[in-house]
Amino acid sequence: MITVAGVVDAVGAALLKVVVAAGAAEVRDVTLAEVDDATSGQSGDLVLGAGIGTAEQALAVVARYAQAGAAGLVLKPPLAAHPAVRAAAAERHLTLVELQSHGSWAQLVWLLRGVIDRAVAPGPADTGESGVYDELFALADATAAVVDAPVTIEDAQSRVLAYSSRQDRADPARVSTIVGRRAPGNVIAHFRSRGVFRKLATGTELIFVPQGPDGTLPRLIIPIRAGGELLGSIWAVVDGPVPDERLRDLQGTASVLALHLLRLRVQADVARRVSAERLRAALRAPGRMGQEELALPRGPWRVVALGAHGGTGELVDNLALWESITRRHGWRQPLIADVGDVLFAVLVEEGDSPGSRRWMERLIRDIAVHDPGLCAASGGVARNLTDLPRSRGEAAELLALTGLTRQRGPVLRFEDQWAEVVVHRVVSAVPSADLLVGGPLPDLVAHDRRHGTDYVATVAAWLEQQGDPKKAARQLHVHPNTLRYRMRRLAEVVAVDLESPRARLALQLQLAALGPAPAAPRPPA
Repeated sequence: MITVAGVVDAVGAALLKVVVAAGAAEVRDVTLAEVDDATSGQSGDLVLGAGIGTAEQALAVVARYAQAGAAGLVLKPPLAAHPAVRAAAAERHLTLVELQSHGSWAQLVWLLRGVIDRAVAPGPADTGESGVYDELFALADATAAVVDAPVTIEDAQSRVLAYSSRQDRADPARVSTIVGRRAPGNVIAHFRSRGVFRKLATGTELIFVPQGPDGTLPRLIIPIRAGGELLGSIWAVVDGPVPDERLRDLQGTASVLALHLLRLRVQADVARRVSAERLRAALRAPGRMGQEELALPRGPWRVVALGAHGGTGELVDNLALWESITRRHGWRQPLIADVGDVLFAVLVEEGDSPGSRRWMERLIRDIAVHDPGLCAASGGVARNLTDLPRSRGEAAELLALTGLTRQRGPVLRFEDQWAEVVVHRVVSAVPSADLLVGGPLPDLVAHDRRHGTDYVATVAAWLEQQGDPKKAARQLHVHPNTLRYRMRRLAEVVAVDLESPRARLALQLQLAALGPAPAAPRPPA
């Protein structure tokens, strides 16, 4: 863990100084301030105000990122010393840091990335040795010396794992790649149009890409493979074609890097398993684990069960796939674990940033367009760790009722479906045979089976529509007169007192215990 003050100390007073101290929030990442994006920002971000030019913009950014839980904001003078900006940062408990006038934003990015990446690297106790990250950065420097060009080392998903200290010839695409830890969408589209990712996926040859649009400099790309599997790649910003002897040296470097990436993959798998096991235990019973140990953001939280209508969703029970999808949509540390046969995500109840309930609901709806069977059910709000098992139980219970609820759409919330849950709990507490022992319903069921009538469905619709014949008829797709006729006929078959509120309640409970039934066959004419 490293705080904003720790970052400032590591970089040095020659570049940075704290002008508003506001607690000891952990710095998890560095990002550029987005003036116009109302949904930008995540908890733990150290925000760089490189594009902020006015006090009004600075005030808007302070408000937005403080609400998102950012660790701090870096501004240049005179904005960092502006009284209104400093007052707003102090009021919202956001640490404000000043970058000296002579400091370069690009230089600061490289320094911060190195400090933060090493600080958040996995520790030996749970997830392996942090030394592999130091070695990757050292290999990036060594590769940069071989090719005489700035270098990044990326994994198979275009995420930056390490970069060389030499970034003097970096272009805007490289800056965005290192700041965002992966290449921006337009940069990926540019290289995809040149066939780079297809060649990386299928070949072993080095790839040279000429200069592209928007000042994108030429790239030399070296695949990193082991046993035919693509583990990652080396990306070098070069001036032009590289001599053959240097290319041979680069291929040797790629072989060494393959061993490090394999080691990193093993460590990542261990880290993921440790994190999932801790979260799984917390969802069952929190015990003595604290919020920091579980890597939980500030609450309150809500547990969401991920599933499918009838078990048809392609993503059901696929933990690795869900982690990949949520990371790709901005959730850096997905809190997802399986408990029993159900997959659960722990989300922040408030806000719209990745990892929040509203963000997940939007993601579920977007995915459900292509995978209609997908659905999600969220339990009630958990205001402390001891509430997590209760929220998980509610989410699992609601997920099991997805076929019985009347709500349309892939997202269900416990607060909206409480009535269905209450009825289900009552019906589940008593064997259905014990509930269907008296009253008119058993006789109506027997009559429907013998004569092909629809009296049970008629009573169910009448009760559900509170005795409104037009609405009940519409539900059954019959004429209101047909419904009235059925109601008269069934009253001749059994004695039923639909005027009694308690009788109506008992009938509805019996119908719930009976469950959905196939339409009764009609007798031949």
